[in-house]
Amino acid sequence: MLTEQDLTQISQRGMTAEQVSHQLEEIKNGFPFIRIEAAASVEKGIMSPTQEEQKRYAEAWNAYLGEGHQVVKFVPASGAASRMFKDLFAFLDAPYDAPQTEFEKKFFGDINKFAFRKALCAKCKENEGMSVCKLIEAGRYKDVVANLLLPKGLNYGQLPKGLLLFHEYEEGMRTPVEEHLVEAALYAQSEGKSHVHFTVSHEHLAFFEKTVEDKLPLYEKKFGVKYDVDFSEQKPSTDTIAANPDNTPFRTDDGKLLFRPGGHGALIENLNDISADVVFIKNIDNVVPDHLKDATVEGKKLIAGILVTLQKQAFDYLRTLESGEYSHETLEEMIRFVQRDLCCRKSDIKELEDTDLVIYLKEKLNRPMRVCGVVKNVGEPGGGPFLCYNADGTVSLQILESSQIDKNNSEYVAMFKNGTHFNPVDLVCGTRDYKGEKFNLPDFVDRQSGFISSKSKNGRELKALELPGLWNGAMSDWNTVFVEVPIETFNPVKTVNDLLRPQHQPEAGVESCK
Repeated sequence: MLTEQDLTQISQRGMTAEQVSHQLEEIKNGFPFIRIEAAASVEKGIMSPTQEEQKRYAEAWNAYLGEGHQVVKFVPASGAASRMFKDLFAFLDAPYDAPQTEFEKKFFGDINKFAFRKALCAKCKENEGMSVCKLIEAGRYKDVVANLLLPKGLNYGQLPKGLLLFHEYEEGMRTPVEEHLVEAALYAQSEGKSHVHFTVSHEHLAFFEKTVEDKLPLYEKKFGVKYDVDFSEQKPSTDTIAANPDNTPFRTDDGKLLFRPGGHGALIENLNDISADVVFIKNIDNVVPDHLKDATVEGKKLIAGILVTLQKQAFDYLRTLESGEYSHETLEEMIRFVQRDLCCRKSDIKELEDTDLVIYLKEKLNRPMRVCGVVKNVGEPGGGPFLCYNADGTVSLQILESSQIDKNNSEYVAMFKNGTHFNPVDLVCGTRDYKGEKFNLPDFVDRQSGFISSKSKNGRELKALELPGLWNGAMSDWNTVFVEVPIETFNPVKTVNDLLRPQHQPEAGVESCK
């Protein structure tokens, strides 16, 4: 099935023929659905700390930072903004010239409230000889949109979200990249340094580097911090082969195999390359202006404080197990920790002898740990927190996406639909073991949690293989803890009009341009 030319192409990508053959088998056979016990809730698996507990965990995090540990803020930022503007692209192709839909009317009616309006106005004057307002008065709505989205203007339709102007301040406008730099200084600063890592696409790397180079001096001065910012790209070796509907390799017009990005789960390799004690993970578009950052900072300190507190306890138990100086009562204490604090249960644990208990406890305690902020479900699309069965028969906390749910199982569908909480991608991770050595994160991926999607290339149908997602299957074998955080910490920008929400508008008193 694979030719010599194929083998050369595969090798040049850093892959092997065995990997590609295995991927084709996965496309052919599909993946099993996840077996679910229940949706997680405050009554079952989600922590809801009291104010006193929140204060104690924040203090634990501040103390941890004071000990000089290395902390990194990891931001997946490779996504293009094209989906954010799909309604405006549709308007450009529409048979009418004036806004008709509610979305279009909202966009043009509030156009002066966008942080990018001055830059857009400048482009319109440069290309059309008149301002945005004058173009709208003349009924030239599509010229305004063209200057926003197309290469002749701001080219927002092709840029990544991270480089768009999101928020307005008296001193100027900020992109999401800048907001993440600000956040890093507020809750991830250790010994006067803040480390931030962005994963970006190759075609946008130079733009990101230039933005950071231009802006770093401003924020270093503003927050009295030194930044260490670096970037990585998704590795070609994490791409997956595409297949025809009959499961044979999909080939391009020149006869070559087609490889596609394997989804955000591929970023587990990028995360694995980072050397840090604690890593925060948050999506590029989930940012707010400074006057609303308090809830975000408090939420991050809360989940980070819980992480280092639980991690310290796990490390102490592992050292005790390693020393051999423990009693049966001590082992029972460790079991309670695993069951109560890490929410991992084994139904037949009482049948295990002490020797087997030690093996079980070492295996369950000595793995990466993550604490995930979850927010109350407000109907946003995406994954949520669940109690799931693992291959070893245990039940533990997992984040699941809809693709992992058997749609023919009405009980599971109801759990997913009626879940009380939602995953906003708000994680803090401990990626070192009790000896201070890095875990090899790919060892903890559930390879059986990928999925197959239907796509097309040049009008031809194809099957695409999605790798286990970064915060679900790729972290399936981590110790996971869910913590309820305020809904105010979740403010994604999925469409351009989301920037008109109060959470993305300037503080009262910031003058808006007319």
